[in-house]
Amino acid sequence: MLTIVSFIFVLGVLIFIHELGHFLVAKKVGIRVERFSLGFPPNIFAKRYGETQYCIGMIPLGGYVKMAGENPDEESSGAKDEFMSKSILQRAAVVLAGPFMNYVLAVAIMIGIYLVVGEVQTDPDRSLVGVVSEEGPAEKAGIVDGDEIIAIDGVPVGGFATMRDKINSVVEGPLEVTWLHEGDTLTAEVITAVGEVPNLDGGIDTVGIIGIEERAIGYRKFGLAEAVSRGFRDTHTIVYVTAKFVKQLVFGEVSTKMLGGPLFIAHQSGKVAERGFIYLMQFMALLSVNLAVLNVLPIPVLDGGHLVFLGIEAVKRSPLSMKARLMAQQVGMVVLLALIVFVTYNDILRFMGIN
Repeated sequence: MLTIVSFIFVLGVLIFIHELGHFLVAKKVGIRVERFSLGFPPNIFAKRYGETQYCIGMIPLGGYVKMAGENPDEESSGAKDEFMSKSILQRAAVVLAGPFMNYVLAVAIMIGIYLVVGEVQTDPDRSLVGVVSEEGPAEKAGIVDGDEIIAIDGVPVGGFATMRDKINSVVEGPLEVTWLHEGDTLTAEVITAVGEVPNLDGGIDTVGIIGIEERAIGYRKFGLAEAVSRGFRDTHTIVYVTAKFVKQLVFGEVSTKMLGGPLFIAHQSGKVAERGFIYLMQFMALLSVNLAVLNVLPIPVLDGGHLVFLGIEAVKRSPLSMKARLMAQQVGMVVLLALIVFVTYNDILRFMGIN
């Protein structure tokens, strides 16, 4: 139940913020908005206020803002409040507003975390165990939250980073782990599992893991100016990493097995929600940036595809023909559906332990 609620909450907020961006800028430049929908039909709520019908659909995997004269299969009447009647810059602003709002949301979340909670503080001299993965090697050995790992293969370890490096060096192999549990010293053989981490060359390294995270010993809060600075810094880092991953994916530098879809998002939402609301908000910020970056890719039916149409229109000084736009939209839909099928297939293999 927590997974379902977390998934709907995270996806609902991201979609609402995205579509709200399109809606607000469309209204600002004088475009008539016919429908604002959160989710897809069948609708569980539909109410008209003024010229706009507001809907909530039963399928929470997207949303849309229907603007007058926007669809390529509609004949434009030339009315001043239609999408195609506005200037190229105005239409571009409407299109970019969705991804931009997702970026703003991520920045706001990160700033809020630094202001309200602060930065996690850890003990640099001890390997304190925090979250332990269910059914992971550490849990099977009896290691629990609050324990302290003091040695690997009989060699004392200091900070968590040193201990992690020793574990990472052994992939699917045995390690003798010694730890403190409520004053008792325990030792057990642990067989590491396979993990993947990004390397400095932009690729992926295979490492050994036992399914533990470092324990926080406190939090350091920041003033407004420092929180804002760090919030923007962290968000820009996520933007850079996301854009770099997309580039590597396109050029075959990373495996497509790393792609995740709705099932993966739902699973991860549940996992981070179990750790606490702050972790769920951090996950939401990450997804919000991902949504912003992916939406500006030059694929028809995505915001980036619409920007390409506007760029072509600016160069040739006239809109693409209805036939060309319809064809591009159909191709884009096929590409998008193929991607959805592929990432869902990835998710299924991942949960079956095959991927």
